[in-house]
This record gives sequence, structure tokens and C-alpha cells, in this order.
Amino acid sequence: MGNREDLLAGAKRCLNEKGYRATSARDIANAAGTSLAAIGYHFGGKDNLLNVALVEAAKEWGDEMERVLAADLDPDLPLAERFEATWARVIDSFRTHRDMWTAQLRVMLDLKSLPDEGRFLVEALREGRRELTQIFQPDPPTDDRRRRVHGSVHHALLLGVMAQWLIDPDDSLSAAEIVEGLQAVTGIVRPTDQNVG
Repeated sequence: MGNREDLLAGAKRCLNEKGYRATSARDIANAAGTSLAAIGYHFGGKDNLLNVALVEAAKEWGDEMERVLAADLDPDLPLAERFEATWARVIDSFRTHRDMWTAQLRVMLDLKSLPDEGRFLVEALREGRRELTQIFQPDPPTDDRRRRVHGSVHHALLLGVMAQWLIDPDDSLSAAEIVEGLQAVTGIVRPTDQNVG
């Protein structure tokens, strides 16, 4: 690897370990085994380097999620079984890619304090929420409002399960328990109360 690639790898490592706000240029240079001057030479400054590293990390995360969920599921499975199978894959990725998930949480916590150049991640996060409907629903809604609502609910569930798993993996929900809990919760809502659909 050259200095540029080493700097990107070091910046991603720092994002994983420290987050955006707490990472200094010296942290990146040390992690990369390069000089501070190399950051300016290759990226024009620390913020530009971190932004490029964030974009690459987000793409790697998206590619990994696609890989995790790409294996074919039987389209004839009942909806609850298909949903459970998808969640089983996501939960397994919590185990195998813990650093990736922790980094995603750190990035989300840092979003409000990113420089203007990094604010593109807010829109990427919004689109990601809408895309979650395609992962968890066999027939996702096509209109923007419903995709936003459904995707936001899936995202809230994903963040909650992820946080529980990262904090206490021994007592976090299994895929079957997620389905059981959702069935119980949705049974509480009367059909006349369901104005979101």
C-alpha cells in the first residue's frame, strides 16, 4: 500500500475506535504509519480525509449488508418466517462484524457535528432507512411517504436490536423473539388506529 491507502486505512481504524469528533490528524498519521504532512499532501486536510474514509466505510458497510442478505430466501416462506430468517442473518452480522456496527453507531452519533462536507451522510442515512423496506418487506410500498415511514420503523428496530446486542449479546433478542415481540405489539394496535399505512 502507498501513503494514500495507508492514510485511508488508518482513518477508518480511527473512526472505528474513536469516532469522527475525537480523531486528530496525529491519531490518523500514527495509525497509518505516515507523517502528518502526508495528510495534507494526499487529502488537503484531516476533515477531507475523514470524509473520504466515511464514504468508503459506508460503502463497505452497504456492500457487507448486501452480501449478508444476498443469499436466496425461499419466496414461498410465510412472511413471519422470511422476516425471521432475514433477522437471523442481520444478528449473525452483529457477531461477525462487531467493529463495523460499532463504527456505524459512532458515525450516527457524530452526524450533527460533522463539517458541512460530511453532511451528505444525513441524506445517505435517510435513503438507507427507505431502502430497509426492501430488505425486510417482500412487497415494499412504492410511494415516498410510506417508504419513509416503513423504513424508519425498520431502522428504529435495527438500531435498538443492534444497541442491545452490542451492550449485552447474551441477553439480546433472537430473530424468533423479534417476530414474537412484533406480533404481540401489533396485536395491541386496533385496526382503526392504524392510520400510518
